[in-house]
This record gives sequence, structure tokens and C-alpha cells, in this order.
Amino acid sequence: MADKTHVLMPDPEIDIRYLADYMAGSERKKRTIVSGCKYRPIARMLQHKDARLTIASALRKGEATKENLKERATFIRSKLATGDFDALKNETNADYVEQFSEVVASVELPKADILPGKVFPAIPINGVRVTFSPSLILRRLTKTNKLRRGALMLRYAKSKPLDPEIGDFQSSAIFGLLGVHQDEEGSEPERALCLTLDAVTGKLYPAPTNAVSNFANMKAACQTIAERWPNIPPPPNAVF
Repeated sequence: MADKTHVLMPDPEIDIRYLADYMAGSERKKRTIVSGCKYRPIARMLQHKDARLTIASALRKGEATKENLKERATFIRSKLATGDFDALKNETNADYVEQFSEVVASVELPKADILPGKVFPAIPINGVRVTFSPSLILRRLTKTNKLRRGALMLRYAKSKPLDPEIGDFQSSAIFGLLGVHQDEEGSEPERALCLTLDAVTGKLYPAPTNAVSNFANMKAACQTIAERWPNIPPPPNAVF
């Protein structure tokens, strides 16, 4: 019997990163995204977890300087690797941090308390479980002592700036989902605190003025994804 290559996700589920990509993608790209969410490869995938944690920690502690980040990149690159995959993962994460170190001086976060990120419970939207795990949480008090909150998510694709349309959709989703997640009584999300940060260019994408309508369109897209899900065929030669 052939080894399994994929895990089938019977129920529709998508992370807001992929949902933002979906909104800005061609029909072919949309099919690819939904297929990748439904059929999860078992093969080990390169992850950017170390890089995101490193950058988020530096931003939160006020230590996000070019020198500090380059030092962290060197540390990640020299981490013990038990094989070629681990070595490649370390190299990829180090490249991520090193790239951000070149643009960090241009990054100016809004004035707010910066807290560690968290994994929010998945939210069901029109038949799709939408997952959301920002790298940082932002909070501030207004002059009238009203609590406003937001979150920051990092994006990175080697040598490829983030498509502004994707950045706007992702930040719109952050704004919309924080409106659904009521962490603190009376608190409200603020567009300026709902951010997607492109680690390649250092550009911040706050939730745009049309964030509400963007999120409404994303919710409508979830219904389309839910309807499409049962009919998405498996990848060629996939074994379950």
C-alpha cells in the first residue's frame, strides 16, 4: 500500500492569510487555494514560525533594530539541524529575519500597547471555519478612556513584495474578526490598529476605509468556498 500523501479536511476551513490571497486571486488561484486547504500535504512544509516569533518579540520589546535582527538571523542560521530539511528551515527563517532587518528602520507602529500574539478560536462564517492567529495584539485608550484594540500579522515571500490588495483584505479581515471576538467588555477594534506588515518592504497595511465592505465580501466568499468544497477534486496521485 502506498504511503499517505495528504490529509483530507472534510469540513471547510481556511486561515485569513489564505482567505486574503483568495480574494485577490484569479479563478485558477482560488481553486488552488481551496484545494490546498481541503487536502493538507503530510510532507513536512517549510514554516516561518521562528522568524515571526523573533520579529514579533523584537517589535514588542522595542528591540527591532537592524543590528539586533541581523544577530538573531545569524543565531537562527547556526541552530543545530538534524537533517537537510531542518537546515533549509533554519536558512529560510534566517533569510526572513535578515530581510526585515534591512527595512525595519522605516517601520513606525501606531502608538499603542503591544502585547504578545494569540491563537483565536476559529470563527464559523457561512459554513467555513476561519482561523486567525496574529503575531501581536495592540491596545490603546482614547482620551475618553475607551479601549480600542487591533492586531498585527506578518507576511513574507522571498524577494516578492506583498500585493497591496492582499494586504488590504488581510487587514480588513483582522478588523472584522476582532469585531466578532469580544475579548473585553466595551472594547472595539480600530482600523489603524489592524495591521498587516510586509517583511520584505517594511510597508504597513492598516485596515482601509472600506474594511467593513471588504469583510462583507470575504464573508460572502466563505459561502462560495463552502459550496465549492465538496466538489474540489484531490491533487493528482494523492493517497489518503
